[in-house]
Order: sequence, then C-alpha cells, then structure tokens
Amino acid sequence: MKTLAELFEHTLKDIYYAENAITKALPKVSKAVKNIELKNAVDKHLEETKGQIEILKRVFQTIDVKPEGVQCDAADGLLTEADGLIEESEGVALDAGVLAACQAVEHYEIARYGSLREWAKVLGNEEAHVMLSEILDQEKAANNKLTNLAVTSINK
Repeated sequence: MKTLAELFEHTLKDIYYAENAITKALPKVSKAVKNIELKNAVDKHLEETKGQIEILKRVFQTIDVKPEGVQCDAADGLLTEADGLIEESEGVALDAGVLAACQAVEHYEIARYGSLREWAKVLGNEEAHVMLSEILDQEKAANNKLTNLAVTSINK
C-alpha cells in the first residue's frame, strides 16, 4: 500500500472480515455467559453488528469496490482469546472474563472505525465519513454499556 486510499480500502476489508467473524462468534458467547444483562448486551450487539455489516457494504459502494474481507489477525486473536476464556472459566470468572474479552474487541473496533472515519474525511468521502461515524458511535456505546455492567454487577 502506497496511498491513503489503498490503506483505506485494505482496512475496510479488514474490519469487514472482523465484523463477519464477530457475528459468527457472538452466539457462542451469548450461550456461555450466565449474567442475563450481559447475555442481553451480547445479543443486542449481535444485531447491531449485522446492521454494521450492511453499512460497511454501502461504504464499499462509495469507493466502487466489492465488499470482501481480508484475514484480520487481530480479530482472530481476540476471538480466540474469548473462546479460550469460555472453555477455561466458570462462575464469576466466566462472565467477568468474557466481558473483558468483549471489551477488547470493542476497543479494537473503536480504533479501526476511528481511523477509517478520519481517512474517509481526508479522502473527501463524506458519505463514508458519515456512515463510519454512525458505526463508531455504536461501538463506543456498546463499550460504555459493558463498562457499566462490569462496574455495577459483573465485577462485584
């Protein structure tokens, strides 16, 4: 990659892969957790993630590129870590560990969408900038909800 436009396209493919991988992983997470509020948050985020994939498809259209993913080692690693926590933890540690793993994924997504949003702006792609801002706001809200759950119930 030599240009910001090439980096934007590559990173868009990266997050598209990640969101699809997250969509496949969240049902297992939902099934594993015991806290009903955490389960509801995971289920809600699964639906949001499906919507985000649809938004990403529209972002791809703004640059005339077919929506497709490229393997994302970061997302794969975070999801593997979450899977390991599910397999190895129980009781209070299970919900607390899974919540922390979910937040790690949210932080990754916030970083990616923040960069993509700003690159879209620099590249003059206002339509993508608006759509990526919408997703970024959703990711920040999901992270805040997880933080609130951790503080008010899961970690007590």
